[in-house]
Amino acid sequence: MTKFSAILTACIAALALSAPLVATAANADCEAKAIGKNGKPLAGAAKASYMKKCEAGSGAAAACEAKAMDKNGKALAGAAKSSYMKKCEADAGAKK
Repeated sequence: MTKFSAILTACIAALALSAPLVATAANADCEAKAIGKNGKPLAGAAKASYMKKCEAGSGAAAACEAKAMDKNGKALAGAAKSSYMKKCEADAGAKK
């Protein structure tokens, strides 16, 4: 085995082992937010539906958050940020 192929194999192994950790972190965040209107944790179909929606939207929200800047390069705040985030997330959902 050449040195290059050994390094390549190690990189692929590291990537394969780290992918579930990223998914678990997003899953844990959604799991913590899966609370019903009555304050009790969601269960069954309601929880499955919420988790699916949360995991799909978490990528769009992060991408929109990063792009929420005004024309001068400053981060948006308040109503401007809320409006931008709502439109950005709706656009991201329409592209799917």
